[in-house]
Amino acid sequence: MKIISNSVKETLNLGALLARHLQAGDIICLQGDLGTGKTTLTKGIAEGLGVSRAEVTSSSFILIRQHLEGRVPLFHFDLYRLKEACNIAVLGYEEYFYGEGVSVIEWAENLKYLMPKERLMVELSYHAGNKRAFNFAAIGARYKELLGRLREDTGH
Repeated sequence: MKIISNSVKETLNLGALLARHLQAGDIICLQGDLGTGKTTLTKGIAEGLGVSRAEVTSSSFILIRQHLEGRVPLFHFDLYRLKEACNIAVLGYEEYFYGEGVSVIEWAENLKYLMPKERLMVELSYHAGNKRAFNFAAIGARYKELLGRLREDTGH
């Protein structure tokens, strides 16, 4: 499924729509060049979960930020500076991925062989002008259901 966002506000709203259907244990993997909207989408997801979007930042020096105050916890991974996938293994990433909260992973491609088998993939890219394109791919039954609900909400 492909969605075009015309503004930051639309990207935030898309994240909030997605968050309506998220539950503990869900994994959202974001990929795309710098500036394509990964953190903005994450802010929208956070807001939709009841976390202040002001709390969500893109700090390339902190791999995992925990936001515990929402409907379900949000675990925000920024793997921009991750050079070797094994470096995340020592942080106990599986406890986050398969635990009590929602995991949103920026620069998910850096996980390489640790990429979760089931997940919602979102490839972000620049589109004409200042627009952004979001290409969603569901991997696994849970995520096909999730994508179906998002499709209903957005009319795509």
